[in-house]
Amino acid sequence: MEQKKVLGDKSKLLTRKESELHYVKVDPESDEYLKVWVKEPTFFQLEQAQMKLFNVNMQAQDVSFDMTEVYRYLFEAFVEKTEPMLSPLDLLRINPYVGNQIKNILPDPFSIVEVDPDLKVKSEMQ
Repeated sequence: MEQKKVLGDKSKLLTRKESELHYVKVDPESDEYLKVWVKEPTFFQLEQAQMKLFNVNMQAQDVSFDMTEVYRYLFEAFVEKTEPMLSPLDLLRINPYVGNQIKNILPDPFSIVEVDPDLKVKSEMQ
């Protein structure tokens, strides 16, 4: 079996500590922008966001889907700060034009992440 190179720097596995700055236009006919800092998600945060989609009611034996809860979680978890500063309540009241732009810069918990084809290869230790 071929020898695999083992990672030497674990920082390559971890999310960045600093947020990424984005400029969001506040109105289609305005030259003003909102500054939005978005955090990089961890694996478990994306998993949690996916679970926000499902509402399970065991008594009614019903499962429903709610994208509102997903987006609320994404805004709360990944919008680190804004300039001018918006409170969590302000973010819930944001107009559709700005909200849609922010939604587009947030992590997508449903995007397909590529999986290494060698993942299924048995190691010599198994």
